Amino acid sequence: MTGTAAASLAGFTYRYPAGLMDALDVAELEVRDGLTVITGASGSGKSSLLRVFNGLVPHFHGGTIGGLASVCGHDVITTPTRVLATQVGFVFQDPELQSVYPTVERDVAFGLENLGMQAAAMPQRVDEALERTGIAHLRGRAVATLSGGERQRLALAGVLAMRPRVLVLDEPLSQLDEAGARAVVAILGALARAGTAVVVAEHRLEQLGLLDARILAMEGGRVVNPETVPSTRITGMRPPTDASFGRPSQPAWQLSGVAAGPGRSPVLENLCLEGRRGEVVALVGPNGGGKTTLLRTIAGLLAPLAGEVHREPGRVAFLPQNPMALLHRATVAAEVAWTVRGDSGKGDADMLINELGLAHLATRDPRDLSTGERQRAAIAAVLAGHPRIALLDEPTRGMDEAARESLCRAIQRMRAAGSSIVIATHDKNLAGALADRTISVGGGVARELVPVAVA
Repeated sequence: MTGTAAASLAGFTYRYPAGLMDALDVAELEVRDGLTVITGASGSGKSSLLRVFNGLVPHFHGGTIGGLASVCGHDVITTPTRVLATQVGFVFQDPELQSVYPTVERDVAFGLENLGMQAAAMPQRVDEALERTGIAHLRGRAVATLSGGERQRLALAGVLAMRPRVLVLDEPLSQLDEAGARAVVAILGALARAGTAVVVAEHRLEQLGLLDARILAMEGGRVVNPETVPSTRITGMRPPTDASFGRPSQPAWQLSGVAAGPGRSPVLENLCLEGRRGEVVALVGPNGGGKTTLLRTIAGLLAPLAGEVHREPGRVAFLPQNPMALLHRATVAAEVAWTVRGDSGKGDADMLINELGLAHLATRDPRDLSTGERQRAAIAAVLAGHPRIALLDEPTRGMDEAARESLCRAIQRMRAAGSSIVIATHDKNLAGALADRTISVGGGVARELVPVAVA
């Protein structure tokens, strides 16, 4: 990496308004042109550090700050975020919260409007950003109809259109299919080689690791030796064999000749599928292929356009891609307790809180947690109380390795208790660790994949 530092911190400390300890304590850090990848467990301080670069820490979040921080020659502490935003592009962990306008093309132009660009110059920038992120075919689509992965690429397109000096991305690969992840990694590599300072916080390092990047690691708000941070691979988790567990029993849900879609036109047609008690089904396929549509149809949240859906009596638990859609109470413990109110599931709720590593966060407001921590809180709230059917949409979004392994254990326990579990995921490690059956969803159809025999 060459040139002067795009960003630098020295003796920098930061504490959130209600924090009992510093969220950041960075003795010295310089970010130069090229790619910088930041790793670390959920809650280690990655997102807080990224938010320093565009001034959200401290100007938006408030709190107590000390030391020095500069970005593109600006003192972060004294420079308003509106000034920093002209040179720092930021893609958040939650792309659902980054869209402003109802259509894709209009939303990409929003940042250019804020920069005061002349209207005649905007279309070329918008077209370039849409092409670069591979979503030009979505330009006329309503943002509300996009999948989580498509929204992540929309958020990136909006930032790329502004051509920032520093590009900061928080978990940009978390909801992308393999092709989408490769495309985004290629974009980041090209930008870094062209002289943009690209800073990425990510748990999925497989593809980013192929680029020429500086690797940093966070732990307890400090920058530490990256060799101390575990890989993102799930280890030691395999579905139990039929001999050790027994064949799943009768169907818990069935789709017969179902056509499904969020509007009047079906995304999926002629679905004839079922899930059994004591079974984990993984849904795989490209972004926008219909995995979420299928989950919502099984859950009863989306009425079929044709055909019939049957579900056994009992509670159906549904985890959406955006955990904040579920978390409305004052503490994590209160969220989980609400799920099991009035039944005998309190013991199970306490077990889940401990099993998912949330005990030390039980009294915290979910809105103050990192994305990975919020994801675990939402999962605990959804899965508490022995649901008959559990439907999980991208459950490992923002999760580190330890959290993924705890999720695997919780799902294995639920399977043993007879729950029917369906997981929509791009996480191959998770699907390989848990799935009894895998269904590929895309191109208007859903078909079961036949396991490859191992010699």
